[in-house]
Formats: sequence, C-alpha cells, structure tokens
Amino acid sequence: MSFRHLIFVLLAVLSLAGPAFAQAGDPFVIKRATELRSGPSDASASLGTLAAQTPVTHQATRQGPWYEVRTAQGATGWVHMFDMGNAAPAGNVVTGTLRGLSNFFSRGGSQANTNSSGTTSTVGIRGLGAEDIARSQPNLTAVAQLDRLRSDPGQARKFAQDARLAAQSVDALPVPAAPKNDSTSP
Repeated sequence: MSFRHLIFVLLAVLSLAGPAFAQAGDPFVIKRATELRSGPSDASASLGTLAAQTPVTHQATRQGPWYEVRTAQGATGWVHMFDMGNAAPAGNVVTGTLRGLSNFFSRGGSQANTNSSGTTSTVGIRGLGAEDIARSQPNLTAVAQLDRLRSDPGQARKFAQDARLAAQSVDALPVPAAPKNDSTSP
C-alpha cells in the first residue's frame, strides 16, 4: 500500500471516529433515525425520535458507548455513539476531517505548550464493568431467536458434508504462565 493510500485510509477512519474525541459543547449530527433515551441504555424510556441529520450538542457526560446530548429545541437525553457523526461545516467535509485529524495529532503530541489535560479517548467499547453486569437484564426475545437458529448434530453433519468440509485436528493452546508476583508494585 502506498503512502498516499495510507493517508487516505487514515483520513477516512478518523472522519468516522468523531464521537471518540467528543468534548462538552461539540456539535454532532444524528447519522440515522434513532431514539433519544432517558438513560444510557436501549432499555431506557424513549423521549422521542431524532431524525437523520438532526443537530445535537454533546453534554459533559458519557457512559460506555452512550453520550448525553442536547437538541436545538433544548431536549436532553442519551444517544449511542454509533448513531452520531461529526457536524462538518456546511458543505465542507474535507475541512471537518482535517480538523479532526489536526485535533487527533495535537492531543497525541507533546503537552508541554498546551493547557490540555492529556486525556486520550479511543473508539470502541470497553468490556463490561461490575455496574454494567449488576444492572443487566436478560433479553428473552433474543434468546428465543437464537434457539430457533440452533442446529441439531444431524443438520450440522449434513451441512459439513454438503460443503465438503473435513474434520481437522487442532492442538490445544499452551497454558499461559502464572503472573509473577512483584512486591515492588503498588
């Protein structure tokens, strides 16, 4: 891959990663119709529907992949990060992308000449925390859907035979070494 292609791919990825660098007051738009929720969960009550291209402003709060936002009408609620995108200046996606790229590199560089806190944010969703697990509720509808998709051993053998699949023997992974107990760490 040439350097030119690498830069293009980097710019494309960064333009899609807008919510990852969100700060309070940052403008965003809703990428696809979604619900404004009363809390940071799909299970939270819907406060209303947000149409695609609805402008919103990021508030100071984020929980996992959920951002608290305020609409132009003053409604406040929660939206999933995958439903939000950068609000690029009107008609100028390149400027918005370059601004995002500039912000990315300035945040990752030396903090000596800035008043930045040095906080870094990444795109993605971290694993579940203890609070997430404690608040979790089973989705019995999804479990029922999965049960309907289950194959019995006969169906699996027929699928493998029709696809001309063959059994392969795979060695087990080695057992990882136990972590060393370092008494000098805090």
